[in-house]
Amino acid sequence: MCGIVGYTGKRQAQPILLNGLQKLEYRGYDSCGIALNGSGITIYKDAVRVQELARMVPLHESNIGIGHTRWATHGAPNKINAHPHRDCSGRIAVVHNGVITNYLHLKQRLISEGHTFCSETDTEVIAHLVERNVFSGLAPEKAVELAVSEIQGSYAIIVMIDGTGCLIAARKDSPLVIGLGNKENIIASDVTGVLDYTSRVIYLEDGDIAVVTGDRVSVTHEGMTVERKVHHIPWTAEQAQKGGFEHFMLKEIYEQPDVVRDMLAEYLSSAGPDIQLPLSKAKEVLFLACGTSFHAALLGKYLFEQMVGIPSRAELASEFNYFNRYPEVPLVIGISQSGETADTLKALKKLKENGSRVQVITNVVNSSASRLADVTLYTRAGPEISVAATKSFTAQLLALYWMVLSCSGMDIKEKEHIIKGLRVIPARLREVLDLDEVIAEYAGRIAGYDNVFFVGRGINYPVAMEGALKLKEVSYIHSEAYAGGELKHGPFALLCDRTPVVALVVPDISYEAMLTNIKEIKARNSPVLALVPAGDDLVPQMADMVIRVPEIEPIFSPFVNTVILQLLAYYTAKKRGCPIDFPRNLAKSVTVE
Repeated sequence: MCGIVGYTGKRQAQPILLNGLQKLEYRGYDSCGIALNGSGITIYKDAVRVQELARMVPLHESNIGIGHTRWATHGAPNKINAHPHRDCSGRIAVVHNGVITNYLHLKQRLISEGHTFCSETDTEVIAHLVERNVFSGLAPEKAVELAVSEIQGSYAIIVMIDGTGCLIAARKDSPLVIGLGNKENIIASDVTGVLDYTSRVIYLEDGDIAVVTGDRVSVTHEGMTVERKVHHIPWTAEQAQKGGFEHFMLKEIYEQPDVVRDMLAEYLSSAGPDIQLPLSKAKEVLFLACGTSFHAALLGKYLFEQMVGIPSRAELASEFNYFNRYPEVPLVIGISQSGETADTLKALKKLKENGSRVQVITNVVNSSASRLADVTLYTRAGPEISVAATKSFTAQLLALYWMVLSCSGMDIKEKEHIIKGLRVIPARLREVLDLDEVIAEYAGRIAGYDNVFFVGRGINYPVAMEGALKLKEVSYIHSEAYAGGELKHGPFALLCDRTPVVALVVPDISYEAMLTNIKEIKARNSPVLALVPAGDDLVPQMADMVIRVPEIEPIFSPFVNTVILQLLAYYTAKKRGCPIDFPRNLAKSVTVE
């Protein structure tokens, strides 16, 4: 989850490292630090945000260095546990993203050999392993290669050794990209850390070790020199900026009409992606995902079963990995915004080894998931900086509808009808954005509560789950989602005049049942905020607050309802004064189990 960056080249490293860390701060932000190599290695770090660290650090002339912004796994967020970490001699500095599962065994062995540790982190063992190998006479890259061979777990690391003039990078199960510049090269956790300087990158593969100087990048794999393809990143640095919005989350919510329009245009064009889905032959589809992407997977299950009659199931990858037996599944669809979600990758790898065909929906070209997959469908949502996923979720929904359309068993007239409906969505989303003042007003009322329930049915039950997740992660209000029919099976015990309920009402087969649910909720004195069809005249008679949803066919209602709930979460968090783009204890790309 952590953000790491390294620079070597013709310019001063310090401002480039700090800028890169600010761009990567969504990956973790409980502490940060940089190490610079001039006359020896100098480290500046603390349990502060990157902007504050930048004010604390004196100007340093070095043109080589490494940096880190942390999401804590081992040890509390404090100055001692912040990265970079060094060895006993002070000649070696390391930054690390991932988890070393055998670090205690390695630490005990190193202590017995005379090494002294300062922190509680697993990362510090890497510095000591490299130190031992360097002092035994190994060349820097060989010292790192031997060190990582002893490590179990996941890692993306950059090692800086005093006096060598190079950085050494290595990865296993955690992403690492190298940006290629003019007489300078930048290493980072992902492309947002390098976009200000170059759009040309190479992606390291698991087991790769790279020696990086300002003039060259040399990559080896299992001791053999290899060439990694150079990719051009289509995103611009400007796309990763706020563009006049107060928060990235709000900017990314407002980008959704354009994201859907552009994705649909690409998918419908002759040059659009050929996803080659064998859905008409599939007897079962397994969706695997975590967090927001899991809610998309649940919606995908509904679409595949209801629209094309293919039995489907959605599983949390974090739970699926601990099933006693991996089932034989012909077709697996993994969903991950970053393409680096550790639990999802672990499950997909195992299923592919067992013979499953693996297909992935992801937003990041050449991510680990896309390289693993047999087929990848890219969402093309552009960089998403806010920790809370918004436009990436909407893009995943469109990708799922497109996958359903790819099924050769669907009637051509039905396909045309669905495409016509999808074309309308950008306009409907703009109408939703025009409701922001109404939504903000109701958010101001929701902000005064400590607990909120969300209810939905059918295709909008996963949307209710996503709405509850958004509210809790950015506003810190405890929120839960239930299928409308499940309230009576226990949750009713919590309903009172201090537990508002957000109800998603759609004019489909579930409409009458949702009316009954709202009556039951009101009988328990809970305030109801209802999302209702534009022309509905029944629900407003029962609900305390009403948001009239732009007219849209029920099958496409998840798009408009999702954006309304995103805005509700955003304005609630703003009213409560929460750090919206950087919620406490969270990170954007979950690269650890």
